Amino acid sequence: MDVQRDDAVPSDTWKIHSDDHLAIEIPETAHKISSDSWFQAGFVLTTGINSAYVLGYSGAVMVPLGWTGGVAGLILATIISLYANVLIARLHEFGGKRHIRYRDLAGFVYGPKAYALTWVLQYVNLFMINVGYIMLAGQALKAIYIVFRDDNAIRLPYFIAIAGLTCGIFAISIPHLSALRIWLGFSTFFTLVYIVVAVALSLRDGIEAPPRDYSIPGTETGKIFTTIGASASLVFAFNTGMLPEIQATVRPPVVSNMMKALYFQFSVGVLPLYAVVFMGYWAYGNGASSYLLNNVHGPVWVKTFANLSAFFQSVIALHFYNEIEQDWTSFKRAFTSFAQMTDREKFLSHLQSQIPNRIFASPMYEYLDTKYGIKGSVVGLKNLCFRIIVRGGYIGITTLVSAAFPFLGDFMSLTGAISTFPLTFILANHMYLAAKTNSLNALQKSWHWFNVCFFGIMAVAAATAAFRLIAIHSNTYHLFADIFYYIA
Repeated sequence: MDVQRDDAVPSDTWKIHSDDHLAIEIPETAHKISSDSWFQAGFVLTTGINSAYVLGYSGAVMVPLGWTGGVAGLILATIISLYANVLIARLHEFGGKRHIRYRDLAGFVYGPKAYALTWVLQYVNLFMINVGYIMLAGQALKAIYIVFRDDNAIRLPYFIAIAGLTCGIFAISIPHLSALRIWLGFSTFFTLVYIVVAVALSLRDGIEAPPRDYSIPGTETGKIFTTIGASASLVFAFNTGMLPEIQATVRPPVVSNMMKALYFQFSVGVLPLYAVVFMGYWAYGNGASSYLLNNVHGPVWVKTFANLSAFFQSVIALHFYNEIEQDWTSFKRAFTSFAQMTDREKFLSHLQSQIPNRIFASPMYEYLDTKYGIKGSVVGLKNLCFRIIVRGGYIGITTLVSAAFPFLGDFMSLTGAISTFPLTFILANHMYLAAKTNSLNALQKSWHWFNVCFFGIMAVAAATAAFRLIAIHSNTYHLFADIFYYIA
């Protein structure tokens, strides 16, 4: 059965972005949906873009672009990210049913192959984000060490290993998502601490420092690649690739409430990010680090507290992102069994019967625990061994990648290129075009096709630039490099 386009659906059954009470099919799910206010969703989105990654954008974005390119780029990235997310949010009830996962929406519009591709892109996105979080946690630990002993006796990879061990212990100790709730409150507190400290100390340093150099470093060829890479970091800053999963928690009217959440995120929510990024670059010029707390000067206890906050926030945030991931083995088994189906309704129905329906936290850990009967005591021998092997193994792989290539700015660019551009911009525009094809005029269709082509070219160019930078830095510093004041 072909997907019904908007002109083929009776107007009294559904319509996109409507506050009317319509007969919308809601898929079964083991988690609550339609329970949160728009402000709660907006707060989740806001805390996401102000994670510890915000400490890296002065070096990863402003240094390669300078004042003009950096300010214009951040504002433009904010606007186009809002636009792309609005397109996705408007399709949440497309076809008369709630699409509570991004991959479900893609599968409904295109079929099983698009479902698989979207799932892989989301998984890659989350894995790359987690690699960056462990890098940030390691950088924070090294910064604390330097505050007390500037002898470089312990290299950065060892601090990344310590951070990875901490993340592994935390993942093993937190058996399920419900046990994480209190830690999310701590995460918000830690976020406020490092943002306030970074802004305050950067402001003081900028007032007291001599004139800074704001020129863009590097050769002419190098500047081209770093500029392209910085563009990927720009879009990475504002997008999660999980908008339908977040929107699923919003109470009706779903689309209009999600609009309010997005407007909050891209207005009030971006102000802390702007403050840190611009203040850091103003204070240190092209000497701004990929981890801003490396640059700041101030009381030892303040810097230590800020770095500890960044460390703990990264540990908690990484575990939260892991809770979002699905089990790859279960997906392959489910997908293989219906990959040859041509009827999309049967495809979606079979999908929902094979993989437990959970939203935003459709957790890999929880699915595996359920599949293998991991119940009862958290400290039971079987349960403990299972979590050590499964969760510890995943964290171990992530830590190894982080320690081997500790180039945070490059990984932000790579993540933006291979997952953020395709998920948030290419897929969003093409999916909206496919869903609304019969109601768009020629100019609107041309606009969406332009976006698809433009962001496709940008994704390829940014991926090339990111891989080039990683190769250059790996050749310069070698694997498991001890990079502290690394400039993206």
